Amino acid sequence: MKLIRFGAEGFEKPGVIINETWYDVSHLVADYNEAFFAGDALAELKIAIDKGDLAEIDKSTRLGAPMARPSKLVCVGLNYKDHAKETNAAIPVEPILFFKSTTAIVGPNDNLIIPKNSKKTDWEVELALIIGKKASYVSEEDALSHIAGYVLHNDYSEREFQIERNGQWVKGKSCDTFAPLGPFIATTDEIKDVHNLRLWLTVNGIKVQDGSTANLIFNIPFLVSYISQFMTLLPGDVITTGTPAGVGLGMKPEPWYLKPGDVIELGIDGLGSSRQIAKAFD
Repeated sequence: MKLIRFGAEGFEKPGVIINETWYDVSHLVADYNEAFFAGDALAELKIAIDKGDLAEIDKSTRLGAPMARPSKLVCVGLNYKDHAKETNAAIPVEPILFFKSTTAIVGPNDNLIIPKNSKKTDWEVELALIIGKKASYVSEEDALSHIAGYVLHNDYSEREFQIERNGQWVKGKSCDTFAPLGPFIATTDEIKDVHNLRLWLTVNGIKVQDGSTANLIFNIPFLVSYISQFMTLLPGDVITTGTPAGVGLGMKPEPWYLKPGDVIELGIDGLGSSRQIAKAFD
């Protein structure tokens, strides 16, 4: 199943995509939130959809992030060898973890707002997963049972804030609009092999990232298990799993960063694509 949320910002309703058609399920589900993912609502929604008629949604309607604001968005840094190499970073011996503020979350095709005083706003196509069952000290063998689905994420980063302003990376990761998610959550049954998905990203039509989740340093079950040793993961929480090579910071002969008017498009096999236009902070 593919889960969407549609409508004006702050007023999104839940929907689904069936055979490329968008349907409203707001009469069946309050929202795709912690309560929804924690219980049997996903299975119940599948049954209800099979039984009843659904109203179609006009595809010109805005899509919001496909989940209500989660309790946390946990990020994994430097999780592709080629990305570590291009940024002159050592290959991690354990996952590098940081948080991204949930206020950065926006819809998949909402504008990217370049932050005030930013000089080095960068892009990162990433595979993210949605927790579907509370996870605390879970084993690697049991980790996949705690995942509800997968989603496309652009982990925008302001490199000066992140690297040159001291402290943790969160400062360069959490600006408003820095976490477009979607267009949809694909439930786990939709993805045959999560470790063999192509990721790509273009800036103004120029392909800059073209990778595969086959090259993850730490795979999905390991990450869920590992992170759950340090914090309780709640239903609806997001874990984003790192980016392959091709970010602006790693461009040769010199870094290349976003400016107002740039168009960023990205996608992952089975998870659709998204598009953001960079705008100046107003």
